[in-house]
Amino acid sequence: MLKTHAYAAHNANSNLTPFSFDRREPRANDVQIDILYCGVCHSDLHQVRNEWGSASYPIVPGHEIIGKVTAIGSAVSGFKIGETVGVGCLVDSCRTCPDCQDNLEQFCNTPTFTYNSEDKVSGGTTYGGYSSRIVVDQHFVLHISDKLDPAAAAPLLCAGITTYSPLRHWKIGKGDKVGIVGLGGLGHMGVKLAHAMGAHVVLFTTSTSKIDDAKRLGADEVVISKDAEAMQQHRLSFDFILNTVAAAHNLDSFTELLKRDGTLCLVGVPDSPHPSPSVANLIFKRRQIAGSLIGGLKETQEMLDFCAEHNIVSDIEIIPIQHINEAYERMLKSDVKYRFVIDISTLNAPNS
Repeated sequence: MLKTHAYAAHNANSNLTPFSFDRREPRANDVQIDILYCGVCHSDLHQVRNEWGSASYPIVPGHEIIGKVTAIGSAVSGFKIGETVGVGCLVDSCRTCPDCQDNLEQFCNTPTFTYNSEDKVSGGTTYGGYSSRIVVDQHFVLHISDKLDPAAAAPLLCAGITTYSPLRHWKIGKGDKVGIVGLGGLGHMGVKLAHAMGAHVVLFTTSTSKIDDAKRLGADEVVISKDAEAMQQHRLSFDFILNTVAAAHNLDSFTELLKRDGTLCLVGVPDSPHPSPSVANLIFKRRQIAGSLIGGLKETQEMLDFCAEHNIVSDIEIIPIQHINEAYERMLKSDVKYRFVIDISTLNAPNS
């Protein structure tokens, strides 16, 4: 077994603290990875504090993992020792259901998530990327281009694919008018990606302080969503709106901005339901409200290659792992532009 150092939460009210456990030795199809960086996703905080009611303690969070290959199994092809690779939200799936066969492993009925999930190989629960190493089946390991800064690429494994997948599914491209609701970890990636796809991008925010930043990231226009007049100026004009906000709010103010056959896609999961949308608002223009998760492994690799081609990474703040609890509190206050990334080399550093 491989002794692994990490940070873990032991109950819903505790801080994350140092923790050690054993990873499995690599099997024939496994890739062993020394972790360099791990992004901090808001879902990490939800899980650690058991806000979704599914926590199994101890929890080692982290599903935005960048590292170096240190060993490979005898049947591994396509990866080599020393290569920079990534691991996202999934480390296994059934491989046989229609979703898996369609390269949509994220919709598998029996997925194995990178942490806080049943570990069908080793038993117990999976432990994530706030740790010194990980061992993953090669099917769930991703190539990271040398063109991408490894630290800033880490959030692409969740925030990047969460926004890329719906943009690709709804075939966003040149000539489309696309709205992005919210400028946080997800929203800032949505702006960058939609802009790179050639769309006319409009950022919706409640904060005037985000106008300049949104334009720096690639937004063509910024609309203050609390301004009813400004919203009405865009009525019936959008092909697609990607809503990244994870708090309950009125969806009608966005659906009425859609053209006929337009789509409002939700990627944020609120703690309480959104107010019921107007059915008439949907029926009379054949609009739809949809949702999207992450992406399958094939699409995630496509996203990483797209980002390398277009020089897209996340805007990050690198932190030592000893500051993770402070980072959680700052994340709740939206006090980060736009994603924390842990430098895992600090696992062996003294507390600071």
